[in-house]
Amino acid sequence: MSIEDRVIAIIASQALLEPSDIRPDQTLEDLGIDSLGLVESIFAIEEAFDISVPFNANDPSDSAFDISSVASIIRAVEGLVKEQARG
Repeated sequence: MSIEDRVIAIIASQALLEPSDIRPDQTLEDLGIDSLGLVESIFAIEEAFDISVPFNANDPSDSAFDISSVASIIRAVEGLVKEQARG
C-alpha cells in the first residue's frame, strides 16, 4: 500500500467514509473532520509511518505540517517519511 493510500485510509476512517470517497482536493473540514478528529488523524499517521509530525494542536496554523487539503497532507507525510529514511 502506498503512502497516499495509507494516508487516505486514515483520513477516511476519521471521516467515517470509504477511501474511495476521499478526493485529494478536499479539506478535512469538507470531510467533516473537526479539531479532535484532526489530532486523532495526526496520531494515527505518526503511528502508521513511525514518524513525528511537526503539528501544534493548540495552534494548527502555526504548524510546519500543511493540513490545507488531503493532497497537502499526503505530500507532507511523504516528505517526513523520506526525511526519516535518510536518518
